[in-house]
Amino acid sequence: MGDENRIRSFKNKGKDTEEMRRRRIGQAVELRKAKKDDQLLKRRNISVATEEPVSPLQENNSTSPVTMSAEEIMFGMINQDEDIQFKATQACRKILSREKNPPIDHMIRLGVVPRCVEFLSKNHNPALQFEACWALTNIASGTSEQTAAVVQEGAIPRLQLLLNSSKMEVAEQAVWALGNIAGDGPSTRDLVLASKVLPDVLKLIKPDTNVSLLRNAIWAISNLCRNKNPSPDFELVRPALPTLARLLAYSDKDVLTDTCWALSYLTDGSNEKIQAVLDTGLINRLVQLLYSAENTVLTPALRAVGNIVTGNDTQTDAVINAGALLAMPKLLQHPRLNIVKEAAWTISNVTAGNSEQIQKVLDADIMPVLLHVLQTGDYKSQKEAAWAVTNYTSGGTIRQLARLVEMGAIKPLCNLLNSKDFKTVAVVLDGLNNILTAANKTGEVEKVAILVEECGGLDSIEALQTHDNEKIYEKALSIIENFFSDNQAEDMPAPQAEDGQIQFSSPAPHVPSGGFSF
Repeated sequence: MGDENRIRSFKNKGKDTEEMRRRRIGQAVELRKAKKDDQLLKRRNISVATEEPVSPLQENNSTSPVTMSAEEIMFGMINQDEDIQFKATQACRKILSREKNPPIDHMIRLGVVPRCVEFLSKNHNPALQFEACWALTNIASGTSEQTAAVVQEGAIPRLQLLLNSSKMEVAEQAVWALGNIAGDGPSTRDLVLASKVLPDVLKLIKPDTNVSLLRNAIWAISNLCRNKNPSPDFELVRPALPTLARLLAYSDKDVLTDTCWALSYLTDGSNEKIQAVLDTGLINRLVQLLYSAENTVLTPALRAVGNIVTGNDTQTDAVINAGALLAMPKLLQHPRLNIVKEAAWTISNVTAGNSEQIQKVLDADIMPVLLHVLQTGDYKSQKEAAWAVTNYTSGGTIRQLARLVEMGAIKPLCNLLNSKDFKTVAVVLDGLNNILTAANKTGEVEKVAILVEECGGLDSIEALQTHDNEKIYEKALSIIENFFSDNQAEDMPAPQAEDGQIQFSSPAPHVPSGGFSF
């Protein structure tokens, strides 16, 4: 590997920041596997108590539990008497609202779905509409097959009409049902979007909207923004952005949670999508939420911020200028490991930027905490921290790399050379190579080499020369040949300082364990 290649590796000319920040596409999958985004895709409306009014829309003193069998329910629903229809539909809803093991499939087989869909059109009987809508909501909360049973009977357009109901309870239940349909996956989400449901849901969000309806509406909106492969048509969800920006100022935890989830989905894409979100002016408030004590709010807020910094330098600067980096040291010490991991991932996308952005990371005192994660964090967080450090070494100045070595980066990097994940090993080798290359440019490579050797890094690199992965052994071999071989000194270029940048310090017989002393 000649000097030109080494300089290219150091100065990151082979990888532009756009390429480095695109790690979201592959990395996001791994980041998000564990808890399905920590957000419920579907929700059943479960009766809170066995004794309840028959409907909030109908005065009735009867509080008796369900006494009808499934077959009796079906017979009642096909009866022409609307009073009997109502009682049967309500009994159906109660069975489907049982907390454990509701007989959804059995009720579908009996044929309740087409009857419930039919009842949605009975505008003169909002109580019946409400019960039918609630029953459909709970059927659609089940498996994809159960949701399909609702969709195939033509429920979407009828539910959409109910969004304009004068009875807010009916409109809210319709929102809930549509949210469950949209939450089933990309295909049903797109069916709901294609029906132009979103504008009707947005109309429900007013200053005087009650909090229950507001929670259901924003949750449904987040499901319409959700899922990839494919992502929703951005032009169909873009109209939600001004509303989402306003709702970030809301104090209700559930509203904030689903608003942040929606924003995290909308920022998980192209720079054009990220820009559309930034253009609403919400970034300052979003960054404020990084200080939230509620993990349910903090998790999606951090993810949205992390997605934005995968954008271009200007978009990343918007996040930095809003003060996001100041929140990172605390997030890197968060008791919840998933927060630590995503904070490290976010920082890795900032350090993938230019040297000015890297300096902002340094100024925010993030690196000592990040190096602690690299040394002692859980494995997934260590991997993200390794990316953050290596990206830093790719775009940083020699002064910045010297500071990194001073802070003790070599040892935790070398520790990860024994990882079973070859991608992580490759990232660490790149980082070490970048540091050694920078030291080589100022005649300080021997000091760094001593540090690598003292912490067992050299032994690990030598062992990697026999690694099964071709890229790994090539990287290891290159480092040995360039920086640790007998003829390495002869090939070294003369030391030279970059303009305005300090050199690595002169060799010392004993390098302090804490790093360099400049």
